[in-house]
Amino acid sequence: MIRFIETEDLLHIRNEVLREGRLTPDECRFPTDKIDGAFHLGYFVEDELVCVTSLFPQGYGTFTGLGYQLRGMATLELHRGKGYGNKLVNFAVIYLRKLGANYVWCNARKKAAKFYHDCGFEIVSDEFEVTGIGPHYVMYLKIQ
Repeated sequence: MIRFIETEDLLHIRNEVLREGRLTPDECRFPTDKIDGAFHLGYFVEDELVCVTSLFPQGYGTFTGLGYQLRGMATLELHRGKGYGNKLVNFAVIYLRKLGANYVWCNARKKAAKFYHDCGFEIVSDEFEVTGIGPHYVMYLKIQ
């Protein structure tokens, strides 16, 4: 089941999955978590939060219209490969369409590029390095 969640609900998953448990939950906050228009989604199996993502209004490059950045997509290891992340992204796209967004984009880790491609995103940048995290691509999905 997918629900809108608060930032505090997802910090432990961001830390475990995206930062390999090296940080405190507070260090896993993004500056954009509380800006106007930002929202967070969680996928629950029974009552356990197993997959999260955050989205906020942010344009990219020369793309026109209302853009949202997807950030902090993370699924607990035991729940990967079950389609929960795909369902979360699809829910987000439908919701963004209702908000009038034209596109969504993300800085995708190289190892996650196939996941985003399978969700309909395309690579729109050269590979680049995020210090301390690894190689990434900017990926884009047109909504309308």
